[in-house]
Amino acid sequence: GYHFIAFASVASALLGFLVWGHHMFVSGQSTLLGTIFSAITFSIAVPSAVKVFNWIATLYQGSISFETPMIYALSFIWIFGIGGLTGLFLSTMSTDIHLTDTYFVVAHFHMVMAATIFVFLGGLFYWWPKITGKMYNEPLGAAGALISVIGFNLTFLSQFPMGTLGMPRRYYNYLPEFQTYHVLSTIGSWIAGLGFLLSIVVLIMSLYRGRKAPANPWGAA
Repeated sequence: GYHFIAFASVASALLGFLVWGHHMFVSGQSTLLGTIFSAITFSIAVPSAVKVFNWIATLYQGSISFETPMIYALSFIWIFGIGGLTGLFLSTMSTDIHLTDTYFVVAHFHMVMAATIFVFLGGLFYWWPKITGKMYNEPLGAAGALISVIGFNLTFLSQFPMGTLGMPRRYYNYLPEFQTYHVLSTIGSWIAGLGFLLSIVVLIMSLYRGRKAPANPWGAA
């Protein structure tokens, strides 16, 4: 599906220049403008979905092994999928009025944008043996990936119900009913930070203690 991915990427880039008005549904802009920006925002879901289904179809009947790079890659598809689906609520003017400037927006944004961290780390761990000539500790690398994705999901999944219930973003204080969600999100951020730190340590240690990488470390075709 090379051409589908290529054209979907171009479509995402072009449409990305035209959706800025979805940040202004409650700013007083006209209903017509709001409707146009809502429609354009919905349309960007099409190339995004093309990519996700393409990635999943690429995995179909493949020889999949759950080493560190694959854990990161699958984690990204999961997180990016949630980010895309929750964007539909913010693209709809009626629901966006309620969700604007709440923690729902914070969670959605990070599920889409910060998810690229997992793509980066997956690619880095995949190519690390070829970049450095050294193999890293696979069990520790996989542990870092799993800890990161668990912490990341706990951090931001807890923010969706918090925002839905009305917790505004950019507030330093909040009502007692939001306390549990904030505690869960904070604990999740610590877990994610620990996972990312472990991943960095694993890579650095491989430079000093890693065994020499073979010519084809993953047995790739």
